[in-house]
Amino acid sequence: MSQTKQSSLLDATVVSTNRLASLADRVDTTDERPELDVRTPIKDEPIGAVPAATAEDVAAAVDRARVAQSEWENRSIEDRGDVLRRFGDLVLERREWLLDIVQLETGKARVDALEEILDVPLTCSYYGSNGPSILAESKRTGAVPGLIDAHVTTDPVGVAGVISPWNYPLTLAITDVIPALLAGNAVVCKPDERTPYVALALAELFEEAGLPSGVFEVVTGDGPTVGPALIDRVDHVTFTGGTETGRAVAERTGRNLIGSSLELGGKNPMLVLGDADVETAARGAVEGAFTNAGQLCLAPEGIYVVDSRYEDFLDAFVDATRRLSLGLEFGYRPDVGSLIDSDHLERVQSYVEDARADGASVCAGGRSRPDVGPFCYEPTILTDVDPDSAIATEETFGPVVSVEPVSDAEEAIERANSSSYGLNASVWTTDLARGRSVAREIDCGTVCVNDPYAVGWAAVDAPMGGFGDSGVGRRHGPEGLRRYVEVRTIATSKIGPLGDSPHLPTKWYARAMTAVTRLQRRLVGWF
Repeated sequence: MSQTKQSSLLDATVVSTNRLASLADRVDTTDERPELDVRTPIKDEPIGAVPAATAEDVAAAVDRARVAQSEWENRSIEDRGDVLRRFGDLVLERREWLLDIVQLETGKARVDALEEILDVPLTCSYYGSNGPSILAESKRTGAVPGLIDAHVTTDPVGVAGVISPWNYPLTLAITDVIPALLAGNAVVCKPDERTPYVALALAELFEEAGLPSGVFEVVTGDGPTVGPALIDRVDHVTFTGGTETGRAVAERTGRNLIGSSLELGGKNPMLVLGDADVETAARGAVEGAFTNAGQLCLAPEGIYVVDSRYEDFLDAFVDATRRLSLGLEFGYRPDVGSLIDSDHLERVQSYVEDARADGASVCAGGRSRPDVGPFCYEPTILTDVDPDSAIATEETFGPVVSVEPVSDAEEAIERANSSSYGLNASVWTTDLARGRSVAREIDCGTVCVNDPYAVGWAAVDAPMGGFGDSGVGRRHGPEGLRRYVEVRTIATSKIGPLGDSPHLPTKWYARAMTAVTRLQRRLVGWF
């Protein structure tokens, strides 16, 4: 495994201690609050501190958002879209500053941070352009066409709460905030306590883009305090994170009778069919499994290869993995960066060691690299994994993937569908029609053919979300916008009440309505 030299910390960035402190000052708390240290995994040392908000602070933030939302809703959707487009332009313009903050907070490779940056203007452009037609008033078929009509209108839900994760702290907050704002809502965002500065930087850019004060609020603090307080006060909750926490969020939103969209864990399969190009598949496996050091909900964690391609694929995959560079610098040389903290490193290490104890073989990687960074772990390939082991059944969320032979595509599909998760999968084949056919048999919300995840994520017009334990609801596409609105039906009768008429005997009314119903059944689809 090659290694790149670790750069100095803030001296190597366009970020300063004072700049981070000014971002922390954006958190509006009612009184002086205790602070939470923000540590960088690059050196495992503090880079700053943010307020530890209380439930009262959350309530005040939601109140400010609710006041600001009424004015924001009254602006045209085209005007709101213009603000979002300007925001997307600013994200691109200030990308070096944002990239440095993302790397400081997460320790990820710069190329992985760039994926987050590029996603934002694309999402802004999509919703800015398509949002007006998606939310436009629509005419629907009435009970008696020609005599009764129906129209559907939409209103924003009010204040949306977005609880964002540490692994993609920029895009996994903003990709949900953008449609919520376009729909006329205000948003209160609770970033993970390990990665608050990115959200605060984005709040600053929103303000510069012309978003009114209070429409996008950020509250920092620990999850057990801020999360429940936020859920109890907003009108919709969007959460990205672990499945068990997602269940708690769903239970609380259910009690409050508000909507929620939850993207949760994944144990994502990759299927390499007998006619696959092994070099292409191996390159895809590297890109999928080791992007962001495997801390990606869409990353493949189990690869099933048809016997006839197994040895060739494994050789190509191992060779490509061993060529990856592991490093922590503010440039584009390293391929793989750090895990987020010591707890996560310990989790990944224990999964690999337990797998070894159960008979698994390590073909590449398999060890931590404190010489590179305190939480760095080598990209790791395992074979002969016990199918009942933790690493085979639970989400590892690190740079670890298993490769197993299967007899044919049918067995690969069966293995893929044996998990309780269903977020993302990929199919590798030179026969695209067959690839799409196999994809339809896999129980996942997104299935990519000849790409590990990027073509599905980047298709912002298509919904993205999970089956089973991977969550409920969808982001992206029209579905990602409609979750943030209430739908109203306005039905109008040109003949008065649709019911028994005092001027018509009940028997005649029954015959007439039966005849109308029979006619409508014959004319279904004509109106």
